[in-house]
Amino acid sequence: MSAAQLQGAERTPQGVVMKGITMEPVVEKCEGCERIKEFEGEKYCSTYPQPELKWKLGVCNFATHVKAELDKSGKVKVNPLKASKRAARGR
Repeated sequence: MSAAQLQGAERTPQGVVMKGITMEPVVEKCEGCERIKEFEGEKYCSTYPQPELKWKLGVCNFATHVKAELDKSGKVKVNPLKASKRAARGR
């Protein structure tokens, strides 16, 4: 693996450590995501150190390979709080 993929990462007895944070390998649901980087033959998320936790309550918000969910009427689900903030900013 080139050092450019996970710069500053090193193998320790605890696992792969990058910038003082222990990284955990990606889970099966992460396959296909653009944020996956390889280090010494194992795959890690370059954005979040514990990928399994991001999938625990549903879809990982960093996943680049998952489309937004559609509700029953065929419209994309939007968080109402975020929608009101966007409307206030004029977007």
